[in-house]
Amino acid sequence: MTTTTAQTGPAIVETIDGHTAILTLNNPPANTWTSASLMLLKDIVLRLNQDNNIYALVITGQGEKFFSAGADLKLFADGDKGNAATMAKCFGEAFETLSAFRGVSIAAINGYAMGGGLEVALACDLRIAESQAQMALPEATVGLLPCAGGTQNLTALVGEGWAKRMILCGERIDAAKAQTIGLVEEVVEQGQSLAAAISLAAKVARQSPSSVKVCKTLIQAGRAMPRTQALPLERELFVGLFDTEDQAEGVNAFLDKRTANWKNN
Repeated sequence: MTTTTAQTGPAIVETIDGHTAILTLNNPPANTWTSASLMLLKDIVLRLNQDNNIYALVITGQGEKFFSAGADLKLFADGDKGNAATMAKCFGEAFETLSAFRGVSIAAINGYAMGGGLEVALACDLRIAESQAQMALPEATVGLLPCAGGTQNLTALVGEGWAKRMILCGERIDAAKAQTIGLVEEVVEQGQSLAAAISLAAKVARQSPSSVKVCKTLIQAGRAMPRTQALPLERELFVGLFDTEDQAEGVNAFLDKRTANWKNN
């Protein structure tokens, strides 16, 4: 017998812990995505980008079984291309906005991460998975494809071979295998992913947020930009940091042997 849990509260529950925003996907029983929750994610990230007190964000799933099972397949059962186009647009805008978040984003994968559920984790900068977590991009099994960055972000992380095994062969992997192939950076015991992600986010708060922003830009530029362009840009952005308050604060704090007081500007 299957028990269905009704959603209580917003589709994404937002809390703040120091300089970290914690976003909990809240659409039980499987934390599936809807057009409304995708637009909510986009709006939250855009707002956090404007909050100079936020340096990192953590995404996790409500409950103990699912991080997120992706989109509800019932949305696509009638074969309506217009509906498919709308959902693809919502997924793309939401996850690309997340990928462009000016701080560090961390996925705390506390259970099954399937389809769009794995794709939101792929859009994050870092991923921590619990030992029981399972990950897959099974869209081709039902005549679809991962349209929220999955084909590109997975390949960038794990290479063509494993991307093809997961997407073309529909292979599901556990947390240990995910760490081995570079899909996640850390595996923790069940129930520990959120605490581990918050702890990692606290390390981000010790870094200059101005520096983190441009370093992230440079790292991600390497996905498409030739090194002949990326290396001069690296030097240009280095010099540009001298226009920020954080640059002078960081150097002087080090010389004064004190903790830096970042302004995020």
